[in-house]
Amino acid sequence: MTTPHLRVEDTGQGFAVPKDLTTVGRGAGVDISLDDPSVSRLHAELIRRGPHLYVSDLGLSVNGTRVNGRPVGQRVLADGDVLSFGTVRTRVSGVSALAGDDTVELRRISAPDLTRREVEVLTSLCRPALQQDAFVAPATAHDIADELVVTEAAVKQHLLRLYQKFRIGEGVNRRARLANEVISAGVVRPLPEDAEVRRAG
Repeated sequence: MTTPHLRVEDTGQGFAVPKDLTTVGRGAGVDISLDDPSVSRLHAELIRRGPHLYVSDLGLSVNGTRVNGRPVGQRVLADGDVLSFGTVRTRVSGVSALAGDDTVELRRISAPDLTRREVEVLTSLCRPALQQDAFVAPATAHDIADELVVTEAAVKQHLLRLYQKFRIGEGVNRRARLANEVISAGVVRPLPEDAEVRRAG
């Protein structure tokens, strides 16, 4: 596989994506630094899985992440896609096309397309497990609602859609099964300490 690249449309500046996990943002310590006020300090991640590349908005960006103009939480990328971080437009190249059995493999190792709000709900759901060494129960719908400043009913609707997207059947420990699935798929990861502080503030 050739190394995927991003090219900033306005400036022509190019960035290679050689690692399995590449961070994108405006802050210090990110792998791809975009000096634009519309880009958050820690904006998104680019994740390589086999021949595939996908983008994951971390739910911390003010102006969001878009693929071909569509706001996304997480999305598989293809050659020629326009990937926007805030108002900075980049074009993707060097990504193998999805074909045949690869699509089945991708479904197994990647997550379904998620909205930004769904990523925020999943991040909040998994936060207790990511902050503790020992296993703890995932956040309740009430806890998530408090953190995201939305109603508990809205959170429950999001969770119902997420159960369907991740194919989590009815039964006991449904929230825990969802949390395990999204963590294993790499949708949610422990956030850097400064990002946690900024999110809380």
